[in-house]
Amino acid sequence: MDDFDEEAFNKFFPSSFGKQSKSVDVDSQISRSKRVDVATPKPVANDPSTRKIAPSAQAAGSADGEKDRDSDSDDDSDDSDDDEDEFPVSHELVLKTHERAVTTMTVDPSGARLITGSADCTLKIHDFASMTPSTLRAFKSVDPSAKKTSAAQDTHAVHQVTFNPLAPSYVLAITATPQPRILDRDGEVLTEFVKGDMYLRDLHNTKGHVSEVTCGAWSPSDLNLCATAGTDGTVRIWDANIGRSQREVIVHKSKAAGSAGRTKMTAVAWGSPKQGGANVLVAAGLDGSLVMWSGNGPYTRPSAEIREAHVRDTWTSGLDISSDGRLVITRGGDDTIKLWDTRKFKTPVTTVTHASTSSRYPTSNIQFSPSSANVITGSETGHLHILNPATLRPELVTPVTPGSPLITVLWHEKLNQILTGSANAETHVLYNPTMSTKGAATVMSKAPKLRHVDDIPIAADMPQAMAGDSVVVGSNGVPHYSSATMSARHPTVGFTASGRSRDPRRPYLPEQTQYSKATPDEKHIREYIPLSSMRDEDPREALLKYAEKAEKEPIFTKAYKETQPKPIYAELSDGEEQGPEKKKARR
Repeated sequence: MDDFDEEAFNKFFPSSFGKQSKSVDVDSQISRSKRVDVATPKPVANDPSTRKIAPSAQAAGSADGEKDRDSDSDDDSDDSDDDEDEFPVSHELVLKTHERAVTTMTVDPSGARLITGSADCTLKIHDFASMTPSTLRAFKSVDPSAKKTSAAQDTHAVHQVTFNPLAPSYVLAITATPQPRILDRDGEVLTEFVKGDMYLRDLHNTKGHVSEVTCGAWSPSDLNLCATAGTDGTVRIWDANIGRSQREVIVHKSKAAGSAGRTKMTAVAWGSPKQGGANVLVAAGLDGSLVMWSGNGPYTRPSAEIREAHVRDTWTSGLDISSDGRLVITRGGDDTIKLWDTRKFKTPVTTVTHASTSSRYPTSNIQFSPSSANVITGSETGHLHILNPATLRPELVTPVTPGSPLITVLWHEKLNQILTGSANAETHVLYNPTMSTKGAATVMSKAPKLRHVDDIPIAADMPQAMAGDSVVVGSNGVPHYSSATMSARHPTVGFTASGRSRDPRRPYLPEQTQYSKATPDEKHIREYIPLSSMRDEDPREALLKYAEKAEKEPIFTKAYKETQPKPIYAELSDGEEQGPEKKKARR
């Protein structure tokens, strides 16, 4: 008994009987979300865009690379550790709610709701407050290009989705159609902008875009205004409440030879004057030009224009304006990133080489950080690049989805978290537990949602929306339905959230609940259902009851009662059975 360990004994036996409530170990959950070291390609010494790599990449370097390092390698490692603490990239949360590449994303100003768009033609709406570590899924899937009035629903890839920074209840959704749409927070269409007449040569006279819209932006000063740019070579300013015609039309006339004065617009950004800068509207064209107008108008002539900002016929997919409205960053299809000053809008301030992904993913973006102290963008190799805006040299290069291109990036100001969308249909939320607030940090501080075995519906009682879905067993042993299979893979396949079929040819069958399946008792049927007693009566006997009455008081043949002849039937001989007459054989 001298070796008795009372502490171990108390840990082994519970302190009380009955159901024990376990507290959530937040630290262990957050530690599990810490990013794992991923090998990265060996940096090229002459390439400034890969001059500094994340610590995980440096640890995975080859032996030859370690021999070639100079004596300052330890200092570089210490600087990288400081960068990890400086930027919210130490932990991550992975959302796998899409089936194809994630092309765009947006978060409302409060940081409560995330909307992602994909090449699978859907928008996925997520709420951080309703998600737990075991339920990382979208609560709604929306097809922004579907029309309620048409029987045949055409689907189109999502180019851009953006919350209104001044009115978070408005969402600008742009698909591969000539008609942008204004949605509410739940994905319902509020306004659909009209399509212009494609047979009018003068685009000033059309009421809307005549071809595919590629990008859009909200006005930073007027909550009702938004701008869209399309392949028809125009930038149009709309009132979000009026969809029948745009407010302003800006027709960009290209000076490039052979373009017939019209070029596709590939990117647009509307600068915010919140830090004292100018309110400017900047757009990029396929002819390599970069055009700037005053955000308040007039829009008849641009205030500045650069004809050869990027190589002609290359898709400039990334365009952003700093918070003070003085710097413009562009990411072109010619494998370059350029920084421009709006006060000297002639030559770039800085130019660096950066591999482009716009040839395959035309929505690849580049963005200033909320304080404009950094610039973030993705790469073809799946790395997140955090650049210095003065020199455009990387301060941190960290792998997110190695081997899969990183398409879209977003640095939210209030959350202080970096969100990325990749070609492998994954959405990563990078955060730091000490620096970030809400968002992914709130999700990882919750207890995993457990479902009782009685709460799992069996196949016979399974709702129509879950029929055919695959069941995935989680790490905690609790089965749940895959969010990817629950969402409709095609607009005409599956069911909506209300149980209505997406196929217009299929009639709507209301869901049958357990109460509607129950059989009512005999007393209820006898008292409340008229003529219910007839179901237990012989129909022949029921008719013969009225035979004597019909013979004495005929209703329909009363006029022929006296003149009606009495029927005479033939008598049957012995052994003869009555039957139908046989048909005479044809000769």
